Amino acid sequence: MSTRPPTGGEMVIRCLEREGVEVVYGYSGGAAMPMFDALIDSKIKFVLVRHEQGATHMADGFARASGKPGVVLVTSGPGATNTITGCLTALMDSVPMIVLCGQTISPMLGKDAFQEADVTGISYPVVKHSYLVKNSADIPRIMKEAFHIATTGRPGPVLIDLPKDVTQGPCTAPFVDEIRLPGYKIPGRCDAALLKKAAQLLSKSRKPLLYVGNGAVISGAGRAIQQLAEKLKAPIVNTLLGKGACPEDSPLNLGMLGMHGTAYANRAVQHCDLIFAIGARWDDRITGKVSEFCKDAVKLHIDIDVAEFGKIIQPDLSMPGDARLVVEDLLPLVGPCDTGDWWKELNGWRKAHPLKYPKKGGLRAQHVLDRLDKLGGRDCIITTDVGQHQMWAAQFCLTTKNRHWLSSGGAGTMGFGVPAAIGAAMATGKPAWAIVGDGGFQMTSCELATAMLQKVPIKILIINNRYLGMIRQWQELFFDNRLSGADLEGNPDFVKFADAFGMPAKRVRRAGDVDKVLKWAMAQKGPCLVEAEVVKEDNVFPMIPAGAGYDKMLIDRPKVRMDKPTGST
Repeated sequence: MSTRPPTGGEMVIRCLEREGVEVVYGYSGGAAMPMFDALIDSKIKFVLVRHEQGATHMADGFARASGKPGVVLVTSGPGATNTITGCLTALMDSVPMIVLCGQTISPMLGKDAFQEADVTGISYPVVKHSYLVKNSADIPRIMKEAFHIATTGRPGPVLIDLPKDVTQGPCTAPFVDEIRLPGYKIPGRCDAALLKKAAQLLSKSRKPLLYVGNGAVISGAGRAIQQLAEKLKAPIVNTLLGKGACPEDSPLNLGMLGMHGTAYANRAVQHCDLIFAIGARWDDRITGKVSEFCKDAVKLHIDIDVAEFGKIIQPDLSMPGDARLVVEDLLPLVGPCDTGDWWKELNGWRKAHPLKYPKKGGLRAQHVLDRLDKLGGRDCIITTDVGQHQMWAAQFCLTTKNRHWLSSGGAGTMGFGVPAAIGAAMATGKPAWAIVGDGGFQMTSCELATAMLQKVPIKILIINNRYLGMIRQWQELFFDNRLSGADLEGNPDFVKFADAFGMPAKRVRRAGDVDKVLKWAMAQKGPCLVEAEVVKEDNVFPMIPAGAGYDKMLIDRPKVRMDKPTGST
């Protein structure tokens, strides 16, 4: 039996084992070989992807679906830089992820060695923290700190850059269990005086509104928030990433608010007298024109990240802490609000402005997604790419379970849907539907190989309108329909493309065939693909133009050209 000390690479893998890591996604390369060599003797499953961006999105999907950190292992230079988009995606949406990068040997750092890149420098703006390891003795400490930082407080990605001489040489340092991070403080429970003040403000409200975000999903605050809504007799609205924190089929839930939220959710925002943000950050897709957003309403804000207080909206009361703990502590202090007249207004808006779509004129994406929801989509994990299909899915695919809706929110990352579904299915063993557009799908379509090799129960639904649909919609509404860079002429035959990977696939063109094809996909045990050829020029409504107030919400296609929006798509 060998008595040699472990290498740095072996110590990295042993640290992963001590953290309970079961799967690592990545792509091999020269500078990372000591770590890949150590994986051979580990029980950790390694998934070889087809592109490093796909590895980050798989780890991201794994983390969002399970609550456990996702882990990525790549080589130096372009291997590491290809993870940057995934790091940004995870940072913007508060996803715990560890990215391990090989690096050129320490003596060659800064000398333009083969496949060298200043990955710590490049990554600083898109991670919660970055490390460059210069001594193998630091590996156990850094690995322990990295997992702690990634998974506590407001979660996020941590990148560790590991020169090859550090991972190839011996590591005699012991494992570390104690963490010392001066200045790194995590809010937990809220101050009792703040809770009392919040209860007083709620008691005076006649038109309260609970605005639920991703922080509620992360903390598992949904049950407490639902109890709070029931006790107050108050409605709930959720952000795109807040879907599923509280069941969207509850009578108290008005659905998504904001740019493409339901009309009745947005009317509630417009007319409430108190809005209570729980794990939400008042982002631009929610506030629109900040100076007009709920300007006469009392604003309460719970967030574990104190940097969010006053960043966009100045709340009347800021409550630092874990969303679940704060709401649980608030519950005994509140009673029912007098909301009878408020609910009459809300139900009137619900009846007047339901989500709807044309039933004639070709196959509609909304119809496909509506039927997916009705045929069992609520029991599956749903991931999406970014664009029109994402907004339609958010509107028509109701989410009733926490961590069952995975979508790129803050970064708006096309190509996220398919690899995220692979990671989510591997984390949970549950079927995952990847709802993607024909544009975003082609950005990471190489991961069909990974899906087939892993035999994961993912169902890929391509909403194919042969356009970058949201770009086309904005150009129609705000740029005199002067289309530029929107037409996806040259798309492949997606059914044949899937077949090339050995993946079963079907195409649907008629509304009458939708149920049959979706049921076929649900019956497949392994990966499969459905291409829905939908009408080319359909728009997502309701819509609040970027930078506009809620009073400018469009319920349907306007008759005249709109002013150019001040925000991005």
